[in-house]
Amino acid sequence: MALRISNQTIFNTGVSQLNTMQSALQKAQLQLSTGRRVLTPSDDPVASARALEVTQSQTMNAQYATNRSNARSSLALVDQALGTSDDLLQDIKQLAINAGNGGLTQQDRLALANELEGRLDDLVGQANSTDGTGGYLFSGYKTGTQPFARSATGATYAGDQGVRDLQVASSRKLAISASGSSVFEEVITGNGTFLTGADANNGSRGGTGIISPGSVTNAAALTGHKYTIDFSVVPATPGVPAVTTYTVNDVTAGTQVATGVPYKSGDPIAFDGMQMDIKGDPADLDQFTVDPSQNQSVFTTIQSLVTALRANNTGPTGGAQLTNQLNQANQNLTNALDKVLSVRATVGAGMKELDHLDSAGDDLNIQYASTIADLVEADPVETISRFSQLQINLEAAQKSYKALSGLSLFNFI
Repeated sequence: MALRISNQTIFNTGVSQLNTMQSALQKAQLQLSTGRRVLTPSDDPVASARALEVTQSQTMNAQYATNRSNARSSLALVDQALGTSDDLLQDIKQLAINAGNGGLTQQDRLALANELEGRLDDLVGQANSTDGTGGYLFSGYKTGTQPFARSATGATYAGDQGVRDLQVASSRKLAISASGSSVFEEVITGNGTFLTGADANNGSRGGTGIISPGSVTNAAALTGHKYTIDFSVVPATPGVPAVTTYTVNDVTAGTQVATGVPYKSGDPIAFDGMQMDIKGDPADLDQFTVDPSQNQSVFTTIQSLVTALRANNTGPTGGAQLTNQLNQANQNLTNALDKVLSVRATVGAGMKELDHLDSAGDDLNIQYASTIADLVEADPVETISRFSQLQINLEAAQKSYKALSGLSLFNFI
């Protein structure tokens, strides 16, 4: 028995097929115009999910690039402030060296002291540098707090020990600031192991001894104790010259390291892994100190130098006292310069690392773009071929539908 198909069924089936083919053709046209193979997640769920993950990674990579740009700006400001501070410290050190000129008068030293105080104010100003948005570069986490304020001892620090950092790559955080305390406050004194000095009363006793900064001769023998070098002078008698000896006392342990050692100007004085020399003529009961090195603010060093230059250091004793203070100041200023240079080197290394991270980020961005293209972008040749085929199929279907819908027995009557 033959199956009878109604005209309504023919029309409905034909229209449905034409709509399907037109939708496929429209989708191919959209793929050509957008260049994307995956227009909706339903086109390829796996590729869509993977492309979303890669797109998110690409967005994060772009944010890291922005962070690196911000980090580079911050580090450039820090480097500029440190560079100016380095120049100021160089000037201050040169002034300290000039102050040791024996031909200077007290008025000359007062003029140098005034100039040093101006340099000190300039250095405090650099330590209070801002980032251009109201935040302070060297205040740690307290960006809204001015880190340094002038005081009788130089300057006091109001910031904290924090170092701000920024995420500049997926697994890298980079410091973009430096704590003012670590740059300007934590400056080691002396030669880095111990600090030599002269008792303030040596001048009143008429002594002219000048102690050298000293050096380490045997690190294994170092004790880290405090010492004093005490002098004893037996006055000369007719036919017998004066005899000067010294005793080395370990103040921390309460013991004597050396007793009654004959003194000769410039001869080395060595004990417990350390060596220094004293030149000049120490007076009876004159004392020199050897203390473990410790951190001291560079502002305190400069203020102490200003105070020393303003003191009335006249005559041989005053000159010796000033020389001892200048020796200390010069050593501490050298350490301050080394500290600033060390921090600048760290900043420079950070900026160099940012250059490498930028290069790696650009390469990663290219990789992400390539992966996304492989996942969702259309192949132009394949898509054009498919579009042409769908267009031909649709035209054929439209013609066949027209012929089929025109069949009727009435055409043969």
